[in-house]
Amino acid sequence: MNPLMAAKAYQAIQGGALPTGAATPTAAPGFGEILSGVMDQTTAATRAAETQMTAQIQGRGELIDVVTAVASAEASLETVMAVRDQVISAYQEIMRMPI
Repeated sequence: MNPLMAAKAYQAIQGGALPTGAATPTAAPGFGEILSGVMDQTTAATRAAETQMTAQIQGRGELIDVVTAVASAEASLETVMAVRDQVISAYQEIMRMPI
């Protein structure tokens, strides 16, 4: 349990009023927002790798920059695939639960 969850639980018990002196908890980003951000970062890493490859082909880039950009894009893609696999696994587990 984190402080935000504790504050929300207390707020629910008190009928919506936070205790005096307590800061208003800020809303944490939702799962969809986090996933969207990760996808945007993965897309940006992929485009950076493509840009580096194009520059190398045209003779304007260094090979080490290409390798670094491709490795970064690959790591981002593997992370997204691992999260996807875990989400699918969790969904399948939920679907197997008895009602």
